[in-house]
Amino acid sequence: MTDARLRHGRASLAVSFFVQGVTFALLVTRIPAIQDRYGISDGLLPAFLAAVPILAGVGSVTTEHLVKRVRPTTVLRWSQPVVLLALLGVGAGSEMWEAGLALGAFGLAVGALDASMNMLGVSLQRSYGRSIMLGFHAVYSLGGIAGASIAWAGAHWHLSLFVSYLPAVALLLPGALIASRWYADADAGGKETGEAGEDRAKPLVFKLLLPLCLVMTFAYIGDSTVSNWSAKYLEDVLHSSEELATVPYNIYMVTTLIGRAVGDLGVRRFGAVVVVRTGTVVAALGFAVVAVAPGPWVGMLGFTLLGLGLCVIVPQTFAAAGRLFPGNSDQAIARLNIFNYVGFLVGSPLVGAIGDAWSYRGAMVVPMLLVLVTLVYARSFAGEGDRYGDGHERPRTADVGRGSNGL
Repeated sequence: MTDARLRHGRASLAVSFFVQGVTFALLVTRIPAIQDRYGISDGLLPAFLAAVPILAGVGSVTTEHLVKRVRPTTVLRWSQPVVLLALLGVGAGSEMWEAGLALGAFGLAVGALDASMNMLGVSLQRSYGRSIMLGFHAVYSLGGIAGASIAWAGAHWHLSLFVSYLPAVALLLPGALIASRWYADADAGGKETGEAGEDRAKPLVFKLLLPLCLVMTFAYIGDSTVSNWSAKYLEDVLHSSEELATVPYNIYMVTTLIGRAVGDLGVRRFGAVVVVRTGTVVAALGFAVVAVAPGPWVGMLGFTLLGLGLCVIVPQTFAAAGRLFPGNSDQAIARLNIFNYVGFLVGSPLVGAIGDAWSYRGAMVVPMLLVLVTLVYARSFAGEGDRYGDGHERPRTADVGRGSNGL
């Protein structure tokens, strides 16, 4: 694969990550407006919200089998427009069955999209011979901030969902399709060719992947705790104003962007294991600060630490799966991606149940302890032989299948 094709592939995939960040933020930040538009009751809303990640898991499983026949580039090229059109459908309907249909399509397509995006990211990282995965997720975070800002503007100006979504989809859809012309995967997503590639291929054994699945789940439990409970925690437990209660999630998103933007440099310099361990400790410290905070400003410091800590774990977990199964990285990443949605489904109800039964301060200790489990499995993030961050990075691109096992 030529240097030019790699550069174009990296840039086009970054566009896809950005578009998905915008799209997902536009959906989740307007949930109250969606509920009002379709008359979804508070009792029924959790079922609608749970259906999206469940169907996304189905989409990820389907992608695991689909990429045995077609390249991940093809899956990504056509799943992203479906996600965007499904978002527009959410804003265009008026009947509850229309909301269910649009959200169902969104869930199935987003599972395929998330899996194929990360497959291509791991594949390109292998070809680059150095850590670039965190950079893709940084662009996703940037898209999330942009999407949340667009959603805020729509709510502020009292725009309908369709009017709010239409300009974004009209801009992002052709942009994603144009960028997809330059998608690049390496020998169908890591299936190395030649004798060396055959020697390196390792069958997908779920028992070996399980530690990374647990890490992914616990990381998303932490993330969903912040996204679903930070405002309520600040307002109800730390007695902040309603306006101040909206700040922690914004801080979390910004610090996530910053941490991911510089994270690849840390992996290159110190190695993935050190970066993941450091992120885990910082995230656990963030939960501890939130749990004992005497007031809102200390609480916001805790959420800042959470953003800086959690942000490195998920991208490195995908990269570690690619290292662990270099000949079957696509299938490993699709399987691992399911646990993204498991964590998302479990996190919010878990914290809510503990908060109601005990206390919300105590509830913050549970995701802290779960995130700390990552330290037990930190060695799963190490490559075999040379690995990124130990002075063994390839300074320039090399043929896929000739490099190290490290991503």
